[in-house]
Amino acid sequence: MNNQELFVAEKEYRRLDLCLSEVTELSRSRAQSLIEAGLVTLNGRPCRQKDGVRPGDTVRYTLPEAKPIELLPENIPLDIVYEDDDICVINKPRGMVVHPAVGNESGTLVNALLYHFGALSTIGGEIRPGIVHRIDKMTSGLLVVAKNDAAHEGLARQFADHSAHRSYIALVAGNIKEDIGTVDAPIGRHPTDRKRMAVVPNGRRAVTHFQVEARFSAMTLLSLELETGRTHQIRVHMAHIHHPIIGDTVYSTGKNNLGLEGQALHGWRLRLTHPKTGEGMTFFAPLPEDMALALKRLGYTEPWPPKEAQI
Repeated sequence: MNNQELFVAEKEYRRLDLCLSEVTELSRSRAQSLIEAGLVTLNGRPCRQKDGVRPGDTVRYTLPEAKPIELLPENIPLDIVYEDDDICVINKPRGMVVHPAVGNESGTLVNALLYHFGALSTIGGEIRPGIVHRIDKMTSGLLVVAKNDAAHEGLARQFADHSAHRSYIALVAGNIKEDIGTVDAPIGRHPTDRKRMAVVPNGRRAVTHFQVEARFSAMTLLSLELETGRTHQIRVHMAHIHHPIIGDTVYSTGKNNLGLEGQALHGWRLRLTHPKTGEGMTFFAPLPEDMALALKRLGYTEPWPPKEAQI
């Protein structure tokens, strides 16, 4: 495959690196590194990051060949909530990446799964064996993994038709007045920061339902249900309505005085139909210790998940 790309600017840009990041899938820092490496030309000539771009200018950039990721089993402890011959359900800890990618070639959930289970479904591709759906690196909670292709296909259909349900609990900034609500706002790449997502007019439909569980002086505890599964969906939607997740370093200040080691977002319940037996199944995961302690400091002493939710 040719790794050289060409485009013609349709509008004026103050800087070439900004033009590259807006027009392509490259982050601005990635665009800058390509320019510094001499892999970008402007109208056929060498260029600098700060060069201006005008309508009709031709920009050509070359992407270096990506180094293949070697996928190896790793003896990493897993919190296995359920396992049989077809599926397993994992309570993923905060800070663990789901599958390998550039910058995270090892120490991922997939590396651990290969060690503990060996054979997994192949539908997700070479670096995503068994992975039917994902959870953000800094989000903890339940995730189902397929051990074979038939199970993968059955689970994938459930996530596609929304018959599988994921429930989250989050501590957000500010006081939400409504007891229940829905955020229905399309999500896509941020127009200037390609590493972030944002609510954008031409994004993919994204729907998040929420219910207030408790209110504190400057924070609100929410339970949330995903109707769709966009990248960073809950985090983007909460920031969009001006109630970002406490501890989120991307969509808020990340500051908290509650002793949290990351963002206060946890996938506590997963409902699905077993892809082989047809049995309806519901799984639960307790709160991470630091999140439970943070809520205790705020005066919240109710057990989570509540007993009525486990019926």
